[in-house]
Amino acid sequence: MTTETTSIAMPAIRRAAMPTSPILTIARRELAEGMRNRWVVSTTVLLAALASAIAALGSAPTGSTSTGALDVVVVGLASLTIFLVPLIALLISHNAITREAEGGTLLLLLSHPLARWQVIAGKFLGQLGIMAFATVIGFSFAAAFVVWQHGAEGWQAFGAMTGASILLGAVFLSLGLLASASVQESSTAAGISIGLWLLFVAIYDMALLAVLVAQGGHAIPGWTMDLALVLNPTDAYRLLTLGEGSSAMLSGMGGVFDNSGLTPGVLVGALVLWCVLPLGLAMAVFSRRNL
Repeated sequence: MTTETTSIAMPAIRRAAMPTSPILTIARRELAEGMRNRWVVSTTVLLAALASAIAALGSAPTGSTSTGALDVVVVGLASLTIFLVPLIALLISHNAITREAEGGTLLLLLSHPLARWQVIAGKFLGQLGIMAFATVIGFSFAAAFVVWQHGAEGWQAFGAMTGASILLGAVFLSLGLLASASVQESSTAAGISIGLWLLFVAIYDMALLAVLVAQGGHAIPGWTMDLALVLNPTDAYRLLTLGEGSSAMLSGMGGVFDNSGLTPGVLVGALVLWCVLPLGLAMAVFSRRNL
């Protein structure tokens, strides 16, 4: 067989070897690469260390019941999640497309019989697996410490918070993929991701507080406040995890939740919508991208 014949046959061989589910293939590839990423490993270790420290401090004997200690830990872990989980998600996803384009592997990937939206979907699933792994491992150390100290009471709160934290991570994975699909360079995508993290984690709430102070004590319509809360995924997460139970009193979110028309179902729906819309937009943008 000549060299020319071999070069013609290779793309056909690659297409024939492509499994029937390209989304899962891309997801497994993304998951394998992510597990070797030193940033993913470092942030997972950091999350586990900080979560364990919060669990140790929150479970310290203070004269309160074990349930009170669990509430302290839940509030501390939720506050940690708001800052760290979005950052981890953006670190994972911000260069998912630009890295492939800069490395020259994007054209090779698209030479297989798959649609561009499947590339985004596969990368999202793989990154979601990485995000879930990092979150579960990070929180497991804290959960094990608390169970060792106080027994299994309160594990439901840990489970619910872990699920909500993974959902929050999925939101920022979608935003990172949208940033990566919209620009040509990884540095630009990184800048956009940093801006998104600052906006939703810090700037948005500062601006909302400034508006409330500017009202001078005048009441704001309930629907306006509810809309302002769901327009920020971190606020929706905070209200979902800290709006009810004993943790609401510790976090100060109980009054906000009681005066709000937002139910847990609505808050979960808002986070799901925050995940689906940027992901769909990333698919649409990538489908029209010039390579």
